Amino acid sequence: MPRLFIAEKPSLGRAIAAALPGPKKNEQGFIRCGNGDIVTWCIGHLLEQVEPDAYDERYKKWNLNDLPIVPEKWQLKPRKSASKQLSVVKKLLRESGQIIHAGDPDREGQLLVDEVIDYCKVKKNLKDTAQRLLISDLNLPAVKRSLQQMRSNKEFMPLSISALARSRADWLYGMNMSRAYTLLGQKAGYQGVLSVGRVQTPVLGLVVRRDEEIENFVPHDYFTLDALIPYQYDGGQFDIRARWKPSEACKPWQDEEGRVINRSLVENVAQRIMGQPAKVVESEQKKTKQSPPLPYSLSALQIDAAKRFSMNAQRVLDICQQLYEKHKLITYPRSDCRYLPTEHFSQAPSIVDAISTTSKELSGATKGVDLNLKSKAWNDKKVEAHHAIIPTPKSLSSSALSSDELNIYQQIARQYLMQFYPSAIYAEAKLVFDIGGGVFVAKGRQMLSAGWKSLLGNKIDEEDSGVEKVPPLDVNTVLTCREGEIKARKTEPPKPFTEASLLQAMTGIARFVEDKELKKILRETDGLGTEATRAGILDTLFRRQLLSRSGKVINSTPAGRGLIHALPRESTLPDMTANWEYQLQGMAERSQAYQPFMRALEENIDKLMTQVCTSEPPESLRALPKTERKFTKKRKRGGKFPGRAKNN
Repeated sequence: MPRLFIAEKPSLGRAIAAALPGPKKNEQGFIRCGNGDIVTWCIGHLLEQVEPDAYDERYKKWNLNDLPIVPEKWQLKPRKSASKQLSVVKKLLRESGQIIHAGDPDREGQLLVDEVIDYCKVKKNLKDTAQRLLISDLNLPAVKRSLQQMRSNKEFMPLSISALARSRADWLYGMNMSRAYTLLGQKAGYQGVLSVGRVQTPVLGLVVRRDEEIENFVPHDYFTLDALIPYQYDGGQFDIRARWKPSEACKPWQDEEGRVINRSLVENVAQRIMGQPAKVVESEQKKTKQSPPLPYSLSALQIDAAKRFSMNAQRVLDICQQLYEKHKLITYPRSDCRYLPTEHFSQAPSIVDAISTTSKELSGATKGVDLNLKSKAWNDKKVEAHHAIIPTPKSLSSSALSSDELNIYQQIARQYLMQFYPSAIYAEAKLVFDIGGGVFVAKGRQMLSAGWKSLLGNKIDEEDSGVEKVPPLDVNTVLTCREGEIKARKTEPPKPFTEASLLQAMTGIARFVEDKELKKILRETDGLGTEATRAGILDTLFRRQLLSRSGKVINSTPAGRGLIHALPRESTLPDMTANWEYQLQGMAERSQAYQPFMRALEENIDKLMTQVCTSEPPESLRALPKTERKFTKKRKRGGKFPGRAKNN
C-alpha cells in the first residue's frame, strides 16, 4: 500500500525521499517515489490560531470590558504563506492509504503534523493506523535506519496534547494580558504596546530585578585573615596560606554571608596568632576525578557559544539549523537532551573520522581518542524523543563552512571527542590548623592528569588557576605561624545579565523560584521556555524594546521596568510558568490531564481581568514617556503578536 510521508520541512522531506526506492519524480509540493510512496511536507506550521475577531467581530477593537476573551471552540486557519502547500497536503491525504507522521522529534513537531491531519478531517481508521518516523540525522544511512524503526503515531499523542495545551494557554494568557496592560498604558497616556507572556514576562522580571538590585546596592567593608605558615621541604620553602574560620562567638561581627565586618576583631586575632604554634588537627589527601562534560543540548551550546564567541542565542540556533539541514554535519539541533542512545556508540569510529576530515583544528584531538572508553553520555534511560547534539558521520571540507559555522561545528565536535578521553585527575589536600585556639583551613588542588581537559588547548580553566599549595602533613604536625595577613575587601553587587548568564538562569530557573516545593521539582525539569523557544523569547523582548543590549550586557528599558512594576507579582516571577511547564511535561508523560489544566488557567485569567478592569493605571505606567514606541510585527513559526507568538 503506497504511503504518504508528511515531513515538517522540505529539507527533511527530501532526505526521506532519498532513502526510498527510485526513480523519484519531483512534483509541486511533493516527491513521488518509485514504489508509489509519496513524500510531502509542511513549511513549519501550515496552520495558526485565529485572531479574536474571528470569534466575534467586536474584538477587532481593543476594549477592557470585552476581557477575558475565551474561545468556546478553538479555531485554526491556514497561514497565508502556507495555504498553497496546505492544499497539496490535503489533496494527498484524501488519496492516501497509509500516513507516516515525520514531524521533528519534539512536542512542537508532533503537534505541527497532527493538527494538519485533524484539520483535513482524515478518516478515523487512517488516523488510527498512522505511523511515526523519528529522524534526528538527515544523512542517508541514518534515515534508512529510522525507516526500519517506525512506531505507532498513537504512542506520541500525549506529546501532541501537551503542545496543544501550551499553544492554547499561551494564546489565552498572552492575548488577554497584553490587551489589558496595553489599554491600561493608554489610560496613563502611553501609546506603545505592552506585551505580556507567560515566559517572556518572567524573563523580563529577572532582568528588571537584577538591574534594580545593582542600582540599589550599597557596598560595605569586610575583612579576611590568612595565617601564613612557612613550610620547608627539599626544594625550598613556601608559605601555607590558611584562612581563618570565625567561631560562633564572632557572629555579632559578621554579615549574613558570614564575612567579618569588624576590623578590630580581625586585627586582634592576627596579633594573637603571630609566632604561635600551628598544629594540624585534620589532614585529608585524596585523588579526585572530573568526568568529561556531557555532549550538548541546544541551551548548553548557546551558553558556551555566548561565552566563547559572543554569539547570541538566535544566531547559534540559525547556524545549527544550517549545519543540520544544509550541510548535514550535525544531528537534530533543537534538543533538550545531553545523552545518547547506546546503539550510537558503534558509530563513534566513523564520526571521529568525519571530525578529523572536517576540522583541521581537531585532527590532533581525534588521534588521541580511546574508542574503548564509554562515558556516562550513553544512557538509553535518559533519551526520549531526541538525543544530544553530536556530529554525524558525514565529512566536508572546512572551506565549505563560514567561520561561524566552523566555530559551532568544532564546539559540538570537541564536546563529542571528550567522551573518548579519560577523566581529569587531581590531587586534593586539606589541612585544618589550630592556632591560638582559632581554626584555620588550607585547601589546595593540583592537576595530575589533564585527560579530556587537554582538548581545551590554551583556554584558561578558572578551576585550575590560582590554587594554593598544600603539602601532605600528618595530624599533630606542628609548624609555626609567622604572621596573619589581613585583607580589606568590599562587597560587590551582582553582575548584570549577559546572554550566557540569562540563558543559564532560564535553564536553571529553580534558583529563582520562591515556592520551595516547586523549587525541588524544577531541579529536574527544563526551566523557563524550551530549547526551541529560548532564543526567540530573548529576541522578542529586544524587538519589543523591553530589553536592550550594551556590548555583552543586557539591561531592562524604562518600558520593561514600568510593565514589571504594573503587573501582579505572580506574573513577573518564574513560579507560575515553571509550574505550567511541569504540568505540560506531565501531559507528555500521561500523568496530567488537559481539561483540569485549562480550566484552572481560565479561572485565573478571569480573576486577573477583573482586577485590571476595576483598577486605575499604576504609577509605573504613568511615568512612561507619552510618545509611542516603534513596534515591529514579526511573524514566528507559532503566529503573530500580541499574545499569539509561539515564544510567549
